[in-house]
Amino acid sequence: MRKLIVTEFISVDGIAEVEKLPGVTWNDEMQRFKEDELADSGAMLLGRTTYEIFAGSWPEETGAFADRFNALPKYVVSTNLKALDWKPVELLKGALPETVRQLKQGSGGNIYVHGSLSVAQELLRNGLVDRVRLLSYPGAVGQGKPLFASGEQVPLELISAAPFSNGVVALEYAPVIARS
Repeated sequence: MRKLIVTEFISVDGIAEVEKLPGVTWNDEMQRFKEDELADSGAMLLGRTTYEIFAGSWPEETGAFADRFNALPKYVVSTNLKALDWKPVELLKGALPETVRQLKQGSGGNIYVHGSLSVAQELLRNGLVDRVRLLSYPGAVGQGKPLFASGEQVPLELISAAPFSNGVVALEYAPVIARS
């Protein structure tokens, strides 16, 4: 069974809007983190906005990382997106929880959710996330879109934490499944 992994850039106060994060210099440690994700990835699950942003820039990128990233199957969650030019791509139909349960039953490597906060929140809410991988930037931004929806509790178990020389910390968590 495939795992579903949410991966985000985030501030220490939980804001996942990349443009608001404190400036840090991208370094080899961050690059390795992303390369490890890519090596583990069999597909991407993206919301409309993230798909459009990625489709607007990634096809122009070159190199081994970009070639592999661009070649990954992409599953897009949208009710109004019509043009899907960044191939291979499939527009998901039906209720997201059931569709993702079916995707997880397939083969082909783990499914990564990049950005796509509303998609990530719905998947967390429905107990479909197997791992949360964060690059936590050194600073609080005070306001913006949080990864974790306001008022919702998401118990997490720390799997690993690795500080990088630029102040970013790589974190991996497993959601704790409530036992009755």
